[in-house]
Amino acid sequence: MDKSNDNLRYPIGTFAAPDLVTLEQVQTWTADLERLPADLRAVVTRLDDAQLDTPYRPGGWTVRQVVHHVPDSHLSSLIRCKWALTEDRPTIKPYDERAWAALPDYHTVPIGHSLDLLDALHRRWIGLLRSLSWEQLQREFVHPDTGSAATLELTVGAYAWHGRHHLAHIDRLIAREGWAG
Repeated sequence: MDKSNDNLRYPIGTFAAPDLVTLEQVQTWTADLERLPADLRAVVTRLDDAQLDTPYRPGGWTVRQVVHHVPDSHLSSLIRCKWALTEDRPTIKPYDERAWAALPDYHTVPIGHSLDLLDALHRRWIGLLRSLSWEQLQREFVHPDTGSAATLELTVGAYAWHGRHHLAHIDRLIAREGWAG
C-alpha cells in the first residue's frame, strides 16, 4: 500500500490493543473520550462550508461527513456496551458506515447538530463508564462478521483511538491546506 496514503488514512496509526489493560489505562481512555466533543468542536467550528466539504484525503470522507460519523459510531458503541452489560455475550448488529455517510443528512444537516449530539452522548457514556466495576469492564460482546469477542475495556480504548483518529484527519487536513485557525 502507498505509505503516503496510509499516513493520510491512519494519521495516528491503527489501534493497537495492549497485551495487558490496566484500570489506569481505561481511565486515560475515558478521559480522552471526555475531551473529544470539545476538541472536535474547537477544530471544526472555525471552518467554512467549502472547508467542511473538503475530503480529508483523496477518496476519503469530507470533514462534514466525519463530523456526522463520529457521534453515529459512538452511539453505536454505547448501545453495544449496554448490550454487553445486560446480556450474556450478545452478538451486536454492525452497520455499513460508508452507506450511512452517503445518506443525505451527512451532506445537508448542520454540523452543530452532530456536535451537540456528541457532547450529550459523551456525557452519558462517560457517566456510565466511570460507574463500571473492573468486572463489568471485562464483559464481552461478539461481532458477527469476525465471530470474535470484544471486552468493554478494549472497546473504550478503541473508541478513544477512534475519536483521536478522526480529529487527526481534520487537524492534518487543516495543516496541509494552510487554513489559519
